[in-house]
Amino acid sequence: MIVVPVKEGENIERALKKFKRKFEKTGVVKELRRRQQFDKPSVLKRKQKQRAIYVQQLQQQED
Repeated sequence: MIVVPVKEGENIERALKKFKRKFEKTGVVKELRRRQQFDKPSVLKRKQKQRAIYVQQLQQQED
């Protein structure tokens, strides 16, 4: 359960922003979207490999 302490006189929009940030960090929405469809393990492996190649290329460009 997410608890956002609200100080006296604190703006409600600011408290809502804190709540949204904490909720996003938990990863609940990402997990729900990931579980909406089944991806074959081979497809996941291929995507992971492509992402690793992409990240490696970005790092090489920096150097």
